[in-house]
This record gives sequence, structure tokens and C-alpha cells, in this order.
Amino acid sequence: MTRVIFNEERCKGCGLCIQFCPKSIMYLSEQRNRLGYNYAIIDDMAGCTGCAICALMCPEVIIEVVEEAAV
Repeated sequence: MTRVIFNEERCKGCGLCIQFCPKSIMYLSEQRNRLGYNYAIIDDMAGCTGCAICALMCPEVIIEVVEEAAV
């Protein structure tokens, strides 16, 4: 299973990760981080394919895509 980890406190809400997600499972939170930005989150982690396009597109380099071992 793939897990996407955001450093929500550094996210500036540019939306590039959302725009380029092939599964359209990301959106901006209604909550704001300490910088005052609505940060990106994933709606349905089970729908993530682990393509890591979101991490590649992020200009702030705040997204990490990790593969979790099945238990």
C-alpha cells in the first residue's frame, strides 16, 4: 500500500499536486496551516497508485510517497 506524507505546515497551497494527480484524489483543506495557507490533503489514500507525480510537481518539496509493507 502506498502512503503520501505531506508536511502540511510548509505547504503553500499552490495546487500543482492537485492539478497533476491522475486519480483526482487530492484537494485543498478548508483548514489553514500556521503560514495561513490551505494545505493539500488526500481524500482517499486507497485510490493512490503511488505514481509520485504530486511529489515531483511540488515546488516546496513537501510531499513524500512511501510504499508500506503488507502485514
